[in-house]
Amino acid sequence: MSYKTVKPEELTNNVFNMIGHDWMLVCAEKNDKFNAMTASWGGMGVLWRKNVAYVFVRPQRYTYEFIEKSPKLTLSFFGEEYRDALRICGTKSGRECNKIAEAGLTPFSVNDGCTAFKEANIIMECTKMYAGFLREEDVVDPAVLNEYANGDYHKMYVVSIDRILVKN
Repeated sequence: MSYKTVKPEELTNNVFNMIGHDWMLVCAEKNDKFNAMTASWGGMGVLWRKNVAYVFVRPQRYTYEFIEKSPKLTLSFFGEEYRDALRICGTKSGRECNKIAEAGLTPFSVNDGCTAFKEANIIMECTKMYAGFLREEDVVDPAVLNEYANGDYHKMYVVSIDRILVKN
């Protein structure tokens, strides 16, 4: 496993495909443990003069506890051959099982002790900059409310992209 560091401007991947179609694993640590979840909502851009990503996590997700406790997280992106692994990480909870082992993924530490996965093609090491819940009273398009029949609004995290690793 060999990675090279690239600048955000050097990425040639389509962000809409990376997140919305291919999915990503969001991973954070607390108390020397980590947890990851599959996500297909988010984006990337520039905010506050920084290259950023933003991800959305519901508070009932086990990974939420880890993100809340850690100033850092990783976003890991995989090839299509890992679709089943990402499905496991998106449907099973780390509270009840070792879903990373079940998915056949290999965790490793990157800078600052963040965890990522050796099978990932792209890894983004990130630092939290902003966190806030989506709120019903701020929704402009009523169709969006169909995503929240239970009132379980996501929390949005804006994170600076500190380093991007691309598999050689």
